Amino acid sequence: MSVSFGGVRALVEVDLLVEPGQLLGLIGPNGAGKTTFIDAISGFVPYRGSVLLDGRDLAGRAPHVRARLGLARTWQSIELFDDLTVHENVAVASQHPSAWGAVREVVSRATEGTAQAEEALRVFDLERLSEAMPSELSQAHRKLVGVARALAASPRLLCLDEPAAGLDTRESEALGRHLREIVDRGTTMMLVDHDMGLVLSISDYVVVLEFGKVIAHGPPDVVRRDPGVISAYLGAAGAEISAELEAGEAS
Repeated sequence: MSVSFGGVRALVEVDLLVEPGQLLGLIGPNGAGKTTFIDAISGFVPYRGSVLLDGRDLAGRAPHVRARLGLARTWQSIELFDDLTVHENVAVASQHPSAWGAVREVVSRATEGTAQAEEALRVFDLERLSEAMPSELSQAHRKLVGVARALAASPRLLCLDEPAAGLDTRESEALGRHLREIVDRGTTMMLVDHDMGLVLSISDYVVVLEFGKVIAHGPPDVVRRDPGVISAYLGAAGAEISAELEAGEAS
């Protein structure tokens, strides 16, 4: 896949495979092209190349069609429906109403998607907030509701864009446990996040982008020791990787 914005090449022949039941971490410095990659495969920006989901080429398919085929995603900004409860926010993602279904909802309480919503809320320990409104939630809980909503769609591939942004260390660790549980239960996931500790600790496989190109890929223990990756993360993130390396060698 390649993506260009005018004369800027945001992605350059990125070739990436997510195996079924795998948690793949996609990392890289700011501007590396991580979010652009998710935007492209989910149909929000044009690209050259191909996107295959379970062997089916998604060329020419709109974002909502890709979602119905099993490609779900979250966004860096948390877009919840402020006039719906937490349960309703999550349930709406699993509903694909027909014209008759829309008429039925006018005269009766909607039940479609209830089971999926309740299960997604349970996974993230959000049952007690089921009837709360988004305005009543903390930043961490809003993040979890966004991920739960994507999970309620029962996706073939769940793409998470910066789910840990704005979370403190304890909240990020809790999120990581939830995400790992989701994958272990059979959901395939692609995780983009700047929290290196989170990504490296829960991913099965990691791909590293820099300036729109893949510079490294492999298991987390291999990637974290790659000289090119350490060089790309000079500064705070680079220091974090070096510290993790030293800690791992000491243990």
